[in-house]
Amino acid sequence: MIEQLTNDDDRGQVGIGTLIVFIAMVLVAAIAAGVLINTAGFLQSSAEQTGQESQEQVTNRLQILSSTGEKTGVSGDGAIGNVSLTTTKAPGADDIDLDEVTVQWVDETGTYNIVSDATNNANADGVFHVQPFKDNDDSSPVINSPDDRINMKFALSSSDVASEDLAGPNALDEGATATLRITTSSGTATTERLVVPESLSGTTAVNL
Repeated sequence: MIEQLTNDDDRGQVGIGTLIVFIAMVLVAAIAAGVLINTAGFLQSSAEQTGQESQEQVTNRLQILSSTGEKTGVSGDGAIGNVSLTTTKAPGADDIDLDEVTVQWVDETGTYNIVSDATNNANADGVFHVQPFKDNDDSSPVINSPDDRINMKFALSSSDVASEDLAGPNALDEGATATLRITTSSGTATTERLVVPESLSGTTAVNL
């Protein structure tokens, strides 16, 4: 009968090696888990920031309640020399500062970039004036309540008048159209289309 001899020292070395490999695997798994957690946290933070910015761009919108045009003596009997937009903030929107709003005015004569007259922007083609209509807490030019009504007034130029205040878009003739893209400081844009009636005879002001 042959007896099989074993060496306890050899078995101990194998056990230690297995333990070292196991510990190494645990460390690698822990490091990988840490990297994944950090990456997930970064992605979540970026997603939240992007979501918030997207929400602001959707909700922080200026709402146009009405648009009117007025004939002026300097623009002649058949043209609109003043345009007024009655504005408020859209439902769910944050406060909107009209002094930070920019307007791109497009009509058949060209494209004009218009800013508030309180803004010092030498590159603008013209300015609009802010006139409170309903503002219980005197927050104008900031619209901080859905009940606020503030007018944006545009003075249009004409061939017979040369004035710095009237620089920008020309007076709107009968049947003319203009498209206004109004952008708030958060980047949200509202588009308003102005359409002058085919005849302005016998009127001093019209809905556009």
